[in-house]
Amino acid sequence: MAQLAEKFLLGRFARISCGSLLLVAVVMAVTGNYLEAAAGAAGAALIWSSPAFRPGRDSLSWKSINQVILLLTFLILLTSLWSGPQGLTHWLYALPLVAFGLLPAAWGALLTATTVVAVMVASTWATGAPERHQLVAALLLTVVLSCVLVFLREYKTRQLAPLRRTDELTQAASREYLSADLHKEIQRSEREGTAMAVMMIGLDTHLSDTSPDADIRSILPRIGRFLHSQLRDFDTYYRVADLQFLAILPGTNSHDAALTAENLRKGLQALLASHDLDLTVSAGVAALNIGDDADSLQQSAANALRRAQQQGGNRIQTFSSRPYMSEPGSPATSRNPAP
Repeated sequence: MAQLAEKFLLGRFARISCGSLLLVAVVMAVTGNYLEAAAGAAGAALIWSSPAFRPGRDSLSWKSINQVILLLTFLILLTSLWSGPQGLTHWLYALPLVAFGLLPAAWGALLTATTVVAVMVASTWATGAPERHQLVAALLLTVVLSCVLVFLREYKTRQLAPLRRTDELTQAASREYLSADLHKEIQRSEREGTAMAVMMIGLDTHLSDTSPDADIRSILPRIGRFLHSQLRDFDTYYRVADLQFLAILPGTNSHDAALTAENLRKGLQALLASHDLDLTVSAGVAALNIGDDADSLQQSAANALRRAQQQGGNRIQTFSSRPYMSEPGSPATSRNPAP
């Protein structure tokens, strides 16, 4: 809920800022201040092309557009150093923060250094304008504060990285924690003498060329929410590939795991059909056997899933020695696939 509130407030602030800058651009254009109008329009375009204005604008193409607009804004502000107005040069104070926020650290540092050099050169050539010389000191102070904020941001990111256990797109647990979590569950199962199974489920994208990648990726958040709602509270699921998930099912034998996989397969296929995606779903199930470890259990589930897809997809494949009977009308389920 906190993340949703943060995104909502950020989006609302971005829209208000974009509208305000557009209003400034219109007013300046009407009064004949065309450089200020261009700066206002560039600032509005910078916000409009960012993910804060509308989610989904974090692709490479949108980032490139955003960076081109930032460069255009930078050139407009540098022009104001020599042609005026002086009020527009004060926008340069925000440029270091914007540069470090939208560009890689090296490019942000280069743009900031270029700005400082340009301001120093412009102030050296300026005559009869003491406030132009004061701009250098103020800008240097702003750069120092920006560097401190960037350092704190990077430090916080590194400190919180181990705590980020979920994939932002699907809310599934991160793959980096899968082996450690699975090892703990295997130890618990062996210690308590209980059954355990893992299930790898994936979309059969290789069987259909009619659904664009963009449409498939857009539904991933819904797939993550569906898995979260259907699995038990003590089950955990991980995003192991772009379109594949692995779930750990404690206290579950292979037969019950296959039943769970079949229910998930039907639900996911209905979800895909509701979004006009002509795709099927397959799953591989592997139960814990003597001598299994985290790697071998994952590999067994992956082999089962691959075997199911090789047999045409839209089915459940299990390594268990116990037979699993599909419901009438559901795809057949095979047993003991070859690795």
